[in-house]
This record gives sequence, structure tokens and C-alpha cells, in this order.
Amino acid sequence: MKAHDEKLKTELVTRGLLTEEQSKRAVAESVRTKAPFKDGVLRLGLAQEDDVLVAEADVLGVTFLDLEEYLIDDAVVKLVPEKIARTYMIMPVFRVAHTLTIATAEPLNILALDEVRSAAGCDVEVVMSTRDTIKRAIDQSYGVGGNLAEVTKSIEGAPEAQTIDDVQPTMEDIGKAAGEAPVIKLVNLLIMKALDEKASDIHIEPEEDILRIRNRVDGVMHESSRLPKKFHLAVASRVKIMSKLDIAETRKPQDGKIRLRIQDRELDIRVSTFPTMHGENIVMRLLEQSKVVLGLADLGFESDVMKRFDVLIRKPYGMILVTGPTGAGKTTTLYSAINTINTMEKNIITIEDPVEYQLSLVRQTQVNPKAGLTFANGLRSILRQDPDVILVGEIRDAETADVAVQAALTGHLVFSTIHTNDSAGAVARLVDMEVEPFLISSAVIGVLGQRLVRTICQKCKEPYKVDPDSAQKLGVKPEATFYRGKGCSTCKNTGHDRRVGIYELLVVDELVRKLVIARAPASEIKAQAVKAGMISMRADGIRKAEKGITTLEEVLKATLEED
Repeated sequence: MKAHDEKLKTELVTRGLLTEEQSKRAVAESVRTKAPFKDGVLRLGLAQEDDVLVAEADVLGVTFLDLEEYLIDDAVVKLVPEKIARTYMIMPVFRVAHTLTIATAEPLNILALDEVRSAAGCDVEVVMSTRDTIKRAIDQSYGVGGNLAEVTKSIEGAPEAQTIDDVQPTMEDIGKAAGEAPVIKLVNLLIMKALDEKASDIHIEPEEDILRIRNRVDGVMHESSRLPKKFHLAVASRVKIMSKLDIAETRKPQDGKIRLRIQDRELDIRVSTFPTMHGENIVMRLLEQSKVVLGLADLGFESDVMKRFDVLIRKPYGMILVTGPTGAGKTTTLYSAINTINTMEKNIITIEDPVEYQLSLVRQTQVNPKAGLTFANGLRSILRQDPDVILVGEIRDAETADVAVQAALTGHLVFSTIHTNDSAGAVARLVDMEVEPFLISSAVIGVLGQRLVRTICQKCKEPYKVDPDSAQKLGVKPEATFYRGKGCSTCKNTGHDRRVGIYELLVVDELVRKLVIARAPASEIKAQAVKAGMISMRADGIRKAEKGITTLEEVLKATLEED
């Protein structure tokens, strides 16, 4: 018996996957068939293949991968000819620099590794996976073409939703279609295309005659592709299978989650389904762990605002609120602030809905209303965990507001978000939630209002002069030079690249406290803050426009409420 087989036999017995008697039977079978020991185990049905391969991977010191969790780029697939992949049952997974990682159930097959190395023209590293998952991956990647047009042509017999008087497709038909290689490939391509466009969301929208796919890129929706309406059930079911939702339930909204790996990147996808007149609408929010910005300097803070904000987040206690509409980047700002002050000496605990990114050293919890874990209840429990810093995902109700204020008053630094148009409006919102003004004035130490604006593509950036009327309205010099993007291949003719924040930071000083206690309107509080040196969001945006970071149009669109 070979040394490797002996080690594997010992490992399987140690793990309790085989008894001594079963291991002897497997040895006899492998001798009889002149096959490796693990083949004897599997042929006799003594253990599951994935259990055996996980143990073998540990013996060899290699990684075991579940290929179902991977999206494999077509460029990587093309490195290995289909004939080699099927002959040796190997699947290319990702390439980093000059090393190609392949999945195989036979990591000791030197001939296969040499063939792959020669065909791909690069070094090869091995991970292990089961034969079934490798075969499915090969069928999905090599069995159909590499673009949407080719894939849609290959999909035959997709079950269509019928009218009420017609025969409805069965769950068996829908599930079968959702599990076929072309449909799996189609959904994978939709996700890959969205990632290539740097989209934050994928919208799968059934209409009367078509299935429209729209992606949100830099906060703006655009049509990515159109598919035949008959694909809707299969595509929707595939997404629901991936996110572990009930494919039979189409009349109620559902929420789920998908975790995928692409190359060496991890991707979390939040899935939401919603019934409409023409079928289930699906929105997939893409959250890439490596893309989260965790430095305040990278968010777009001007130096004066960042210095004042940095002073606030290092205070030992008090409440700091970040305000703005949905999609304004509030969570990213909070994560960046937490990351800035995160040290071994601080106990930082969060309660969020949902937990979008995982932070080292930070204890993070997701609300679960069905289990009674709301923001308010969770916050009360957090206070018994000896925290120094608390992050509450959002203040939505009076109960959460009251507990958060009490936490800030009792020696904790509390971060949270609240939905208002500007920083001064956050104080009025807390008053509306029946929090006493004298408590607000003592607890809240600062409010950061923010929006996201698109930056100008640096490849096609051009200067221009604003017209006199607009200059007067905006309070800028008529001779001032501003910039915009003409549109080019780099920015896909949008004239824009990524997004950056514009901010206003209201620091609660003695005069602001007096206004809060007197229940002064938000307009008076804002006027006092500006008098004390606060730069409004529009003024901050104009500063960025003058520097050529963004356009005046973007600033005006983001700050319409200041008119």
C-alpha cells in the first residue's frame, strides 16, 4: 500500500469516517481493482466523496473548494482546452499573476498537471473538489457559449408562465430548468457583467413581453440587456435557489443572501424578490468585501471637515449621527469612522440591518425582528456587554432613539444614521420622536450630512465657463473655470467615473445647544452652524467642482433642497 494511501486510511479512521473493519475492506477492494485506496472506499459506498476528499486535502496540505460558490471568468476557462478539462476532470478556477489554480479530485495526477501547465503557459496550483461539482462546472463553462447571445440561443424549452386558464408549469419543470447548465451560465454572466460595469445593484424586471435587466452604476440605472420573457421563471428560480429561497412561493416578497468567490475576491449578494403584475421582480445588491473604503481620506472629505470629524470620533462619549437619503454612503462613512478608531484597547459592538461588511475586532450583530432582536432590544443588550463604542445601524423609532441617547449620556460613544435632508434636520427628527430637547442637546455632539456625486472621468475631462446667471445663482465668480467629461470609451461615454462624498458637519456647540433646548426650527440651527464655520453640502460640492473633481450639475442635483 502506498504511503499516501496509508496516511489517508489513518486519517479517515481517526475522523470516524471509517471503522477498522471498513478500512480493511477498502484496502482489499483497492488491491483487487489496482486502484487508489480512496477509490475502494467510494466504490464500496463506505463514505461520502466530499468527506473523503476533504480528509485527503488535509493530508496533502491543499485547499478543498466548493465550486458551487465560485463564479469562473470565461478568460480563465479559455486557458485550458475543453478536451483536457474533460479528459482529466479538472476545472480552471482563477488565475493570479502567472499562477493558474485548478480544481481536481486527483491532485497526484502529475500527467494532468503537466498537460494543463503546457496548455495554459503558466504555473499551476491545485485545489480539490468532488467529481460531480467539477463535472457540473465543466458543463456550465464549456457546454455553452461565453456571451449572453450564445447562452440564450442554447436555452430550449424554458417553462413560461401561462395565463390563468392555461396549464401552469410544475415546480419540477421550473426546478429542472433552473438547474440546467445554460440557465446557470446565464445568471452567472449577468452577475459577471454587472461586476465588470462596477454596478452596485442588478434589477431583473419582468414586463409584458420581455425580461429587462438593469444595473445601477454610480447611483444611476441603465439597461444592461433584454431577454425573452420565457426565461423569467428559470432565471428567477435559479437566483432563488442560489439564495436558498422558496422557488414555489411567488406571491410574497422574500429576502435571501448569496456568497460567491470570483478569482481571489469575495462577493456577498443580498437578494430581494417582490411580486408584480408580470411576475417576480428581483433586485440583487452586490457587496464586495475588498471594495469597502475604510479610510476617511478616501471618502472625499476636505481637509478642514476631516479634521473636525476626526476630533469628534475620538471623543470618549456622545452621539454622532450621519444623515442622508438611502444610497448616500452613510454606512461606508460609519465603517470608515469605526475603522479609524478601532484598536485592541476598545470594545466596539454594532447592531445593523444588514451587516454589510465584516470588520476585524468589531463584534457585529444583525437585527432579527422575528426572534425579537430589534435595534432597541439589541442596543439594551449591547449595553450589558461593556462596550466603549456602539454603532446602531439606523434610528427608526422613538424607542431606539431613547435608548441610543441614554447610551451616549452614560459614557459611550454612539454612532448611528437617521434619514433627514441635512444635518440640522436630524435634531428636529429626534424631537419628533419625542426625545426631550435637553437630552438631545447633551447627547448629540455632531451630525454629518452627506450625499454622493459622480466624479469626472479623467480621460475625457474638459474645462468650461459657467453662464453668468448660473454663476450668480450659485454664488461663484463669473470667470471661474469648471470641468465636465465629454464621454469616452474609458467611461463608456458617460463622462463620469466613480462617486465621491460631499459633506456638511454640524458640531453641537453651546449656541446650538441653546437653540435645541428652545426647540428652534432646523433652519435657525443650520444658520447658526454656518455662522460658526460649517460648510454646507452645496458649498462643499462647489469646492469639489472648482477643483475638477465633480461637475456643477452633479452638485445641484444632489443638493436641490438647499434652493
